[in-house]
Amino acid sequence: MQQQSFPHGGNLRALAAACGRDPADILDASASINPLGPPPWLRDAVGAGVSDLIHYPDPEATDLIAAAVARYGAPASHFVAGNGTSELLFALPRCTGLARAVIPSPAYADYATASHKSGMDVRRLPGSELDGFALHIDRVEAVLRSPSMVVIASPANPTGALASVADIVALADRHPQSLFVVDEAFADFVPDFVSLAGDRPHNVAVLLSLTKSFAIPGLRLGLLAASPDLADWVRRSLPPWSVSSLAQAVGTRALADADFLEATRRALPPLREALAAGLAALGLTVFPGAANFLLARLSLTGPNAPEVCRRMLVEHGVALRDCSNFSGLTDRYLRIAVRPLAETRRILDGLAAVLDACPIPATRPKRPTPALMLQGTASNAGKSVLTAGIGRLLARAGYRVAPFKSQNMSLNSGVTADGLEMGRAQIVQARACRLAPDARMNPILLKPTSECGSQVIVLGKPVGTMRVGEYITYKPTAFAAAKDAYDALAGEVDVMVIEGAGSPAEINLKAHDIVNMAMARHAGARVLLAADIDRGGAYAGLLGTMECLPEDERAMVAGYILNRFRGDAGLLAPANAFLRRRTGRDVLAVMPYLSHLGLPEEDSVTFKEGGSLPETLPGDATLLDIAVIDLPHGSNFTDCDAFAVESDVRVRRVTAAARLGRPDAVIVPGSKNTLADLAWLRDSGLAAAISALAGEGKTEVVGLCAGLQMLGQTVSDPLGLESGRGEAAGLGLLPLATTLAAEKTLTLTQAVHTATGLPLAGYEIHHGVTTAKDGLGVAVARADGAAIGYAAADGPIWGAYLHGIFDADAYRRAFCDGLRARRGLAPVGRLAVYDIEPALDRLADAIESSLGLAAVVRLLGL
Repeated sequence: MQQQSFPHGGNLRALAAACGRDPADILDASASINPLGPPPWLRDAVGAGVSDLIHYPDPEATDLIAAAVARYGAPASHFVAGNGTSELLFALPRCTGLARAVIPSPAYADYATASHKSGMDVRRLPGSELDGFALHIDRVEAVLRSPSMVVIASPANPTGALASVADIVALADRHPQSLFVVDEAFADFVPDFVSLAGDRPHNVAVLLSLTKSFAIPGLRLGLLAASPDLADWVRRSLPPWSVSSLAQAVGTRALADADFLEATRRALPPLREALAAGLAALGLTVFPGAANFLLARLSLTGPNAPEVCRRMLVEHGVALRDCSNFSGLTDRYLRIAVRPLAETRRILDGLAAVLDACPIPATRPKRPTPALMLQGTASNAGKSVLTAGIGRLLARAGYRVAPFKSQNMSLNSGVTADGLEMGRAQIVQARACRLAPDARMNPILLKPTSECGSQVIVLGKPVGTMRVGEYITYKPTAFAAAKDAYDALAGEVDVMVIEGAGSPAEINLKAHDIVNMAMARHAGARVLLAADIDRGGAYAGLLGTMECLPEDERAMVAGYILNRFRGDAGLLAPANAFLRRRTGRDVLAVMPYLSHLGLPEEDSVTFKEGGSLPETLPGDATLLDIAVIDLPHGSNFTDCDAFAVESDVRVRRVTAAARLGRPDAVIVPGSKNTLADLAWLRDSGLAAAISALAGEGKTEVVGLCAGLQMLGQTVSDPLGLESGRGEAAGLGLLPLATTLAAEKTLTLTQAVHTATGLPLAGYEIHHGVTTAKDGLGVAVARADGAAIGYAAADGPIWGAYLHGIFDADAYRRAFCDGLRARRGLAPVGRLAVYDIEPALDRLADAIESSLGLAAVVRLLGL
């Protein structure tokens, strides 16, 4: 934000431009205007004066001056009307014939500016914080060795301190050759204030502002009360018609409205006290004042006033007055206008956030970590990817940012360094945020084992397999764990980026929601609602979602993201405008369709819809054909993602025996219900087809995790961990027997492929304990020598418990070259690198272009 060249508060257009907000969104506490707003008759007075605009205004301001006479009691010749007191202040020094100005400080900067512009020398008299910057008449008198213009404000700006009328009159009497200018701009806010505008010595002039007390600064209206000679000189120095007809009409009405001023004086003290108490609670030193503003000093250990004002404006849309340009004050001082209680709370909340790093006072509650949440109109709207992209965008900007999803239902999972299981999507998001995966990022993981049941994993450990009703009963316990995990994780970072699940408008789930608006409410997060426009129905989804949300939840939604758009985003403008009219929210970003992004999928939805792998055979017969069996309860299909970087490979999914063909390799992936998927393989004919290919010896048959178990002779689930099927025969391709045990193996693993000696790395997630019969070869061994993969002695059949085995570039290439050799093709020989970092940066670049870092920062209130 650039420094304003205009040295005063209240420049709303400049403030709005500086922080990129609509002027209507700014709370302006930099200008000290009546917190009650204008009087109720203002519109009537302005409307009645419109017909007079066809004439020049009265150059003598006759009615206005008459109203001043009635209020203050001095003759009309003593008053001059001006286009605000600023016009009168700049005219006055030129009419005094004096060469020197004396200004007690701190003081309004234009006292000195006006004096300098008239050629005066300026002597400032610094006040002391120790006595609240009180005016000391003796110090003023001590410098009056020659006639001077002395400028005194009462109440003073920016301190709010009052000056003694008797002391000013006595001083003026002792120094008749000097002129004492008393600025009473804020006097209307002080109960029982005695104005010098009526009865005063001849060498006292008084500046009177009507625009502050009546909240009409846009009209510009002020008065000068002075001796007739001085008043006449000032009047002659002003341009003709400087006070408009409307200003005169409003001013005339205002000067007669004593009731409004009395109501203001009654309302102001409790409002000022509330502001003072709040500022003091935040550790600021507050100076007592009688006006409609307070002067406060910031702690020396926190940010200075320019920084606080900048951040308040940019981050919270609140304008405060930086007092650095007030003579006698440092860059630790702020002037804050007294506002209505709701606005005062907004000011104090903003200051609490900005001053969060300040160590005092110890009792100040810690501000919640800023959070932004991605929710969607449906599953697979792109929430997971957008969360990762925003995380990477913030991480690149230097923020410590962590991802979070309170509950994830997915069969794609991974393992942390401390042996805890979490959703694969949050592992990717952690990498996007440049953090190590932490189970707190996904405290609840549901791994479906059937249409009505899931294994429930809390903070990385399974707590049981539950049917839907059982889990609903357990949800409060799970949500308590999720909130604790969030709070602990959020306490360690600058920013949280949260992902929702499904849609917040799923009426059947809202009563026990723990992942969408309930989580947003706990985190205090602003919500971005995403819709997949590539699927169609995006606008209906956004509008329908908002219509289903109660008002408090609608208020959490900051705006919309249209995801996966192909084409010219400008064509969406009419629809975006419609959405704005209907919901009051803007489309904040139109994300382009990012083909072949190369990030692992959150769950199997895209895989099963054919979005990640095709079902057709390769069109080019020279390509290696790898078939992945699409098991009904298949898990960790991401194990095959790395083949995408191999130019000579085509991977496809297979759901029926008739589509299997004669691929170069068949991969049977993991499963969350091994016995049910074994039965499906038999019922679909795929078991027989895979066995036939294995017998021919031309197709490499690979089993990963549960796929390894299925290649064996028997699989047993005596505890009913995955189903009640008990035991079943496997495909019989490897002499193995597997029993599902209560204890789940969860570990990151370093291993070696025994045939090639190539290193491998990945993770194990399995209940199965597998026993091999004598003579079976070890395909994969851990670093400690323990076998976690086995191979047939008489054919290309093998399996392993190692998820991510094909992520190893050298081994993956060796595997593919082995398939090529079986086809009689020469090896490729060169390594392709599988790395999701470029994809994460590409994603962040797209978000930067469509949404923008500045918008993200603004949404977070950073």
